[in-house]
Amino acid sequence: MRQVTPRLAPLDALRGLIMIVMALDHANLFIAHGHPRPEMWTGGFPTYSEPLAFFTRAVTHLAAPGFFWLMGAGMSLFADARRNIGWSERAIVRHLVVRGVILILLQIVVEDPAWLFGQNLPLTPDAQIYLGVLYGLGGALILGSLLLRLNPRALFGISAVLLLGAEVVIRFLPAQAAQFAPWTQMFLLPGGTRAVSVLYPILPWLGVTTFGMAFGKWFVQSPENAYRRALYFGIAFLVAYFPLRALNGFGNIRAQIGAGWIAFFNNVKYPPSITFLLLALGIDLTLLFAFSRRAFSFVTHRASPLMVFGATPLFFYLAHLYLYGFIGRTFFPHGTGIPAMYPYWLGGLVILYPLCWLYRKFKNSTPPDSIWRFF
Repeated sequence: MRQVTPRLAPLDALRGLIMIVMALDHANLFIAHGHPRPEMWTGGFPTYSEPLAFFTRAVTHLAAPGFFWLMGAGMSLFADARRNIGWSERAIVRHLVVRGVILILLQIVVEDPAWLFGQNLPLTPDAQIYLGVLYGLGGALILGSLLLRLNPRALFGISAVLLLGAEVVIRFLPAQAAQFAPWTQMFLLPGGTRAVSVLYPILPWLGVTTFGMAFGKWFVQSPENAYRRALYFGIAFLVAYFPLRALNGFGNIRAQIGAGWIAFFNNVKYPPSITFLLLALGIDLTLLFAFSRRAFSFVTHRASPLMVFGATPLFFYLAHLYLYGFIGRTFFPHGTGIPAMYPYWLGGLVILYPLCWLYRKFKNSTPPDSIWRFF
């Protein structure tokens, strides 16, 4: 049997970077109390009067699309690696389904209490259950595992249908999220009721995951060619963003609110609009190509923070929620404001680095089918 395929360092580095900017978003929430309302498809929409407040939020938009895309690429790489050591297709799918179920359970059992501990439950404060990014990732992982045998062209087609279809459906619906049943919100339209609060419905984000799965198959064939394709896609997405955003119609879900450059780059995230994904994934894919170049070898060094955080994403995610929640709840119950929050964000990363280093070392010592590798 062949050995498990080595991890691709640029993918871990990109994952680590988006973990870091995601932590900035949550430090802004727990410590600064400067987090805006969600960029929803309906209802209120955040506006900004200060560039720093917008930048602090906007840079974190690289995270969610990057998570789902990287998960998709990782699924294809995982399946290939496990086939190489003799796993059956059924065993691969079963493993990924179990991992998806665990993510959803962690959402409810571990992540939701973290928001309550930090005294910030997203979207609907009195909801009984909040379904956030771990729920969306888990659901996309479960459904995506059933598509692993498809070729890249078919996976790209599914991505297009899901992402374009979501906006087509939205245009025929009344702009009141509360009118829809929880099941609709769990799979298609984010929103909140007293029963459930959803920010990451499965189907739109599954489209980002299948896009990543297609790329993962290219990585199996030739990592170098896949990195070049990432650059081509990244540039094409960034170029396409500007005219589509300027047209202010289809692809934006809702019309631009306000005037000026901040409003132009302030896109609908829940569910992800086409313009939101073009901008975020365009930057993510371009960064991935850059990390694959020799000039960025310092980024992909095994000891770099990006590599350490990128190899332990779930551990980092759950730990950072409680860490920043603790800092905010204990020392800044009334908030710090955004500028004063930045040192505490960086300090949190310093604390998390050795913890993630130790966890990576432990995880790498476990067998390929160990539950600890889920984290």
